[in-house]
Amino acid sequence: MIDIHTLKFRRQKLANLIHFPTVLWSGKSPSRNFKANHYPFRGSSHFLYFAGLPLENAAIRLENGKLDLFMDNPSPDSTLWHGEMPTREDIARKIEADNHYPMEVLKDKIDGVATIPVQDHFTYEKQRELLQRSLSGNQELKEIDYQLMKAIITLRLTHDDLALKEIKKAVDVAVEAHKMGIKSTKNCSTEAEVRATMESYIMSQNMTCAYNSIVTVHGEVLHNETYHNLLKSGDLILADVGAETSLGWASDITRTWPVKGQFSSSQRDIYDVVLAAHDACIQKIKPGIEYRDIHLLGAKIIAEGLVNLGILKGHPDTLVEKDAHAVFFPHGIGHLLGLDVHDMEDLGDLAGYEEGRKRSDRFGLGYLRLDRPLKAGMIVTIEPGFYQVPAILNHPKFQEKYNKDINWDKLKQFSDVRGIRIEDDILVTETGAEILTQNLPTRVEEIEKMMN
Repeated sequence: MIDIHTLKFRRQKLANLIHFPTVLWSGKSPSRNFKANHYPFRGSSHFLYFAGLPLENAAIRLENGKLDLFMDNPSPDSTLWHGEMPTREDIARKIEADNHYPMEVLKDKIDGVATIPVQDHFTYEKQRELLQRSLSGNQELKEIDYQLMKAIITLRLTHDDLALKEIKKAVDVAVEAHKMGIKSTKNCSTEAEVRATMESYIMSQNMTCAYNSIVTVHGEVLHNETYHNLLKSGDLILADVGAETSLGWASDITRTWPVKGQFSSSQRDIYDVVLAAHDACIQKIKPGIEYRDIHLLGAKIIAEGLVNLGILKGHPDTLVEKDAHAVFFPHGIGHLLGLDVHDMEDLGDLAGYEEGRKRSDRFGLGYLRLDRPLKAGMIVTIEPGFYQVPAILNHPKFQEKYNKDINWDKLKQFSDVRGIRIEDDILVTETGAEILTQNLPTRVEEIEKMMN
């Protein structure tokens, strides 16, 4: 169900920020091995934000708050194989387009428009052909394209009621999927079985996964997308699984739990360090707070916890200044969440970083995805972690640089902790923060109780 009032309000808000026409393409699903075998279609998020429906191979022209729709009617072949489909007129009526045309008419209405490049190659080449200009790289962007990106970022950084409703739906489904995964693990023999339990629930709610699920006993592989490993006693399983609604809005949750229902003492010690950072970061969230400062707070608490466990040596502040914590926590504390799981990252750092800021080349800050002051209405993730990544721990550069900061013998006592991450989705409110994923437990006792 789309909310026409909200969609038209978004279109008008864009018109208040820019004074030139815009064309946004929805994109097209690429073929898989042969022409008629397509990957599942996922429309461009910028198109979805204003059109409201995932229309394949379509475009919209926005000017002065009005919307013109460009798309072709279903072909007879399409009707044969896929059944009766809505016509362009049907869709135009549903999204309250002011006008609607076949795609071929778009070439006559393209002068002076701004756009944002779409990810799929077919549509990208069509964009370049029609616009007769490059769409890649900030240095090659037309000024109006750059201004359009900034305007859309302004709109999408904070969420209206329709967006919040959709995101909360995605959150609720992902929370239930995680509960089912946690409860099922003791009866599963492979990562794939746990993944199937979680993803099948998401599918049963007529949603899709918001990204390639991570369900692994090798949590030290940060974006592990294989599921063949056996579940063995003493293993931890890290599951990073989120749902996406039919209108494209995402959730993003990570939990880590013991395969056999009981954390070892060393696993619990590290888990509690990560949880302490997680809780402190969420408690700090409110409008005006710099997200970078939240990340550094999480880094300090992790460093402090590892000092207390004897893994790191020195003062936590000093260890963070020299990025020693990043040996075990190399990524940022989180990211924006919305129509994309890493919202608007197709625009590079233009969305994640406040104007005039750029990524640090520091080891401990280089993967920070968001560097802005927080505003009410933003949704961010908080996801600290601890990982024993061989590529870091065994790298001569890091071994030499942090040799005196790490107690390598003590670290061996935590060999059963490959990776732990705890991630929640947080709405920034006028006075603080609302944990949208609060119905999914984070504490050791609660997780063990759920499993047993």
